[in-house]
Amino acid sequence: MPLPDFQMLANRLQKMNRHIGKWARRQGITCYRVYDADIPEFPLAIDWYEGRLLMAEYERDHPLDEEEYLTWRSGCRQIISEVFEVTPENIWFRSRSRQKGTAQYEKLAERGQEFFVHEDGLQFKVNLSDYLDTGLFLDHRQTRKLVRQAAKGKSVLNLFAYTGTFTVYAAAGGASATTTLDMSATYLQWAEENLKINHLNGAQHRFIQADVTAWLLQQPEEKFDLIVLDPPTFSNSKRMRHDFDIQRDHTYLINRCLQRLHPGGTLFFSTNFRKFKLDTERIWGGARITDISAKTVPEDFRNKKIHHCFQIDV
Repeated sequence: MPLPDFQMLANRLQKMNRHIGKWARRQGITCYRVYDADIPEFPLAIDWYEGRLLMAEYERDHPLDEEEYLTWRSGCRQIISEVFEVTPENIWFRSRSRQKGTAQYEKLAERGQEFFVHEDGLQFKVNLSDYLDTGLFLDHRQTRKLVRQAAKGKSVLNLFAYTGTFTVYAAAGGASATTTLDMSATYLQWAEENLKINHLNGAQHRFIQADVTAWLLQQPEEKFDLIVLDPPTFSNSKRMRHDFDIQRDHTYLINRCLQRLHPGGTLFFSTNFRKFKLDTERIWGGARITDISAKTVPEDFRNKKIHHCFQIDV
């Protein structure tokens, strides 16, 4: 079948580059989403990382054969290179096959394309080539700010912490202590590096490699003032006692976290599962639940259901 008209993509990217680029410069934002599957023939998410671009294709049935598909992908890369004035070597492409379950902890490549980017006066290491994700979830830019604003003088627990960006924001906001927990030693090391590059490391910041669901059952007497809970949608890692499904298991996790909060404490809970429904009837009755999704999804994300986010106070 004929290839789509690449001029449509060029026109749209030029428009979005002017609009979003101007907005980002005004806000002092240097990493942002510039295109999000605006045209059906080009089902891509394109993110700008301080002079480098990540081009990720949404998983869907392609009407092209393999040769046509490779030509389409090459054409997309060429248009992106021209519009953003970025050399092809600085454009990274995510495979069209979506990986699930344990893939969140597995390397896709070993190219070592690591560099540091800036956000809200802080620095973070990102890697556009080697992992399923880059190390910095752009859609949680506003959520990180909320954590920073709430953290002063508080003990903070960051669960499913990934590369520790919430921990960095909490420390920058004056948290008295932080606990960063993830199942991956690689990501915990990455989180420590993010703290160090911001000169925020110290004995008050601890890192624990563990299965979150199992850890929450241990040492229930240890409590915190602020907890960040951003679980994966699904996981069947061999390092977990059971498989995990966010829709099925979220009330268990939330209630366990609420038990770990001091009176007056706050839980920030988020998920990227687009069809997610919060089961309020099974959440501890004394909690005050506020849906803050609308104010945490940034302006550069056209899809306002990129995540759901809730503030739960006890």
